[in-house]
Amino acid sequence: MNSSDRTPADLLRSALAADPARPLVTFYDDATGERVELSVATFANWVAKTANLLQGDLAAEPGDRLALLLPAHWQTAVWLLACSSVGVVADVQGDPAAADLVVTGPDTLERARACRGERVALALRPLGGRFPQPPEGFADYAVEAPSQGDRFAPFAPVDPDGPALAVDGVELTGAQLVARAREDAATLGLAPGSRLLSGRTYDTWDGLSAGLFAPLAADGSVVLCRHLGQLDADGLAKRVESERVTDTAV
Repeated sequence: MNSSDRTPADLLRSALAADPARPLVTFYDDATGERVELSVATFANWVAKTANLLQGDLAAEPGDRLALLLPAHWQTAVWLLACSSVGVVADVQGDPAAADLVVTGPDTLERARACRGERVALALRPLGGRFPQPPEGFADYAVEAPSQGDRFAPFAPVDPDGPALAVDGVELTGAQLVARAREDAATLGLAPGSRLLSGRTYDTWDGLSAGLFAPLAADGSVVLCRHLGQLDADGLAKRVESERVTDTAV
């Protein structure tokens, strides 16, 4: 973490410069048995590809509003950082009808159709798999993202004092988001190298902070668990041990 970092994208750039090989996001889905581990470098590569898709193919500009209709998932974390990289406002579970573009999972496709702008759908299948049949009216993220460039440069500088995130009635600028993430990291006791296990959902600030922003701000990493309630106490204890978890937010 660099004290001059003022946006989530800044935090990611600092993490990449410091130690690209260390784990950043380890994702579990306890309904499917999926496990995915992304190093800082791999995560940053996905962010770059997604930001290039957002800025290039989808023609998103700083200040545009993106309704993000996705659960707690490693690909959601990627989209949050891609939005920050471009300067797009990530409106988590926001109204698609009021958004410039929408990104949705398979369970919210009908709701997402209210958006009159660009629409992107994620199958949320293991290993980032495609839809067996692409949903009509949507670009399939798993088809569009892999061919994008591995490096990203915004057409215009991102203003850290511009709106960056809206969630559960709270709207934050990039600078406010980073400041709150640092405060939360301190409250959670996170330090460089910490491994925070989070079972919180991504529809509140507390869930987004524990599940991504606070560990990133602390030079730590997150073990992000979806459907954690399906894991019994013994299974949770084994995960804490195997993943070298230092802190929990469940």
